[in-house]
Amino acid sequence: MCTRLYKPEVFQGSLNRKNYFEGWYFKQVTRDLSHTFSFIPGVSLVENDPHAFIQIMDGSTGKTEYIRYPLDKFSWQKKGLFVKVGSSVFTRSGIWLDIESESSNVKGKIDFSNIIRYPKSVFSPGIMGWYSFVPFMECNHGIVSVNHDLTGELSINNNVFSFNGGKGYVEKDWGVSFPEAWIWIQSNNFKEHDTSFMLSIAKIPWMGKFFIGLISFLYIKKHFYLYNTYSKSVFSITGNNKDTLEIILTNRTSELKIKVIKNSFCDLKAPVAGEMSRRIKESIDSEVHIQLFDRNGNREYEGTGKNVGLEIIEEIFEYIRV
Repeated sequence: MCTRLYKPEVFQGSLNRKNYFEGWYFKQVTRDLSHTFSFIPGVSLVENDPHAFIQIMDGSTGKTEYIRYPLDKFSWQKKGLFVKVGSSVFTRSGIWLDIESESSNVKGKIDFSNIIRYPKSVFSPGIMGWYSFVPFMECNHGIVSVNHDLTGELSINNNVFSFNGGKGYVEKDWGVSFPEAWIWIQSNNFKEHDTSFMLSIAKIPWMGKFFIGLISFLYIKKHFYLYNTYSKSVFSITGNNKDTLEIILTNRTSELKIKVIKNSFCDLKAPVAGEMSRRIKESIDSEVHIQLFDRNGNREYEGTGKNVGLEIIEEIFEYIRV
């Protein structure tokens, strides 16, 4: 059995593969919520254009940039999360950035502490559950850090941003292509210090057909509430318009009501057959309101998450009734 399955944070691929991508999503939010920066290091392995990259997202300005590096500027370690692209290093305990391009100059260090990890078991190496063992999945997803505290600062185009007291989150994807259509929501900036929420609903190819898959968690008060297709959780889209999206998740013991307030969106590149050629929209300044109920309808939690990461590929609604 491949031990890397139980370490989804480490590099899962090989630089000899074709039509393959792998990328890590590092999100940083300042203490006062005024600035959100996401950095996405990764590799795109296609026959005519194999390369490494770092994508940068600035939630305040909506600016994004895709910076290419020769493939020999990408390196990693097998024992734990350690990815180096150019002169920048990304690990579970922090990031050290040294990025120079035509329009971006990013330098500095941010340390991570009080890291909360997603639960795993022998039969469930990560958030994908037993699907982690399926070798032909189009796209695999991993949660690296549910929530962590930040210290340090970055100089970005000669502006210095302090992340002391801020919050961070890390996840990743790897495989052939992103799904044809999906919804993705993420926030760990709630009033309660360590509350964190993530949801993904996607069209998943499966043995010549497809299904609509759900993976989601709410972490509050040192407890995970999990909602996943493989554990027979269900969802319904109860509303969607240009301003809001409403979803209800249900598992055997609880119900989660979600309302997203959509805000501004940035352009990002996404993989198709390993090539980073698809353009998608992502917001990192939206808002999410969450209500958690027990099986008897008693409300156990209510809260609002800020600086929300949000992706909505509208084609998903062709497969889901609203």
